[in-house]
Amino acid sequence: MEVSRKPSWLRAKVPSGPGYQAVRQLVDANRLHTVCQSAKCPNLGECWARGTATLMILGNICTRSCNFCAIETGRPTKLDLGEPARVAEAVATMGLRHCVITSVARDELADGGASVWAATIRAVRHRNPATAVEVLVPDFKGQLEHVDTVLDARPDIFNHNLETVERLQRPVRVQARYDRSRGVLRHAKSRGFTTKTGIMLGLGEEPAEIEQTLRDIAADKTDILTIGQYLQPSTRHLPVSRWVTPEEFAHWKSLGLSLGLGVVESGPLVRSSYHADEQSQKYTGEEHLNRTNALAGT
Repeated sequence: MEVSRKPSWLRAKVPSGPGYQAVRQLVDANRLHTVCQSAKCPNLGECWARGTATLMILGNICTRSCNFCAIETGRPTKLDLGEPARVAEAVATMGLRHCVITSVARDELADGGASVWAATIRAVRHRNPATAVEVLVPDFKGQLEHVDTVLDARPDIFNHNLETVERLQRPVRVQARYDRSRGVLRHAKSRGFTTKTGIMLGLGEEPAEIEQTLRDIAADKTDILTIGQYLQPSTRHLPVSRWVTPEEFAHWKSLGLSLGLGVVESGPLVRSSYHADEQSQKYTGEEHLNRTNALAGT
């Protein structure tokens, strides 16, 4: 089914201004990748103008071929051993109180890139001890020993996206599985971490399926949920089945909170890392204050 043109509530800010230019120069100078660029995020202009970006490690070529994602699929580049230090320096230069790091999937690596993840978290923490670190990770094929490698580096927020309802996992995520992703999130929660996940609407899901997904997420004791509108990156990707209204997004937010989720961000332009500092304040605010006071010797 062909849907009409984008509605007015999906208008995003055009990239411009000194803040945007400063982030772009920083990313280029440090030879870094961002999911903002690689995934064609509609919020790039707004976020970069605020002086923040979601840094993407392990290169910019993914070993998976999800049908919703604009990130290039193919044979990844060699590991860049200097990347963790450059990420840490970029976080320091941006002066981030809360940083978000993500990665492509690297299924060809023995540990799925978990050791690089751990090195990056530790480098960021060493260079920026008062900064809250949020990670948005792949599923590591459900191998929990690799998940533990990431968790042992002590990120503040552990995020892994379900992306869509259970029925649509195969056509949308291709190599991923709903139960496997839930298992990764449950494992992180069992170790005492603050957990976060996200889903997209507009891929053909039914209301009852959305409700069941929210109930599953709540049953896994996930702390933070983001819900946003799917946008087709190119004609090669899955089409948009419908434009979800702001009123419907508000309904799902209300339901999520009623089910016991701590924070639910739900809206057309909401993405996993969109205003992540504000989403996570409930969970990272006290920890950030404690680290800041410790550094100040109070």
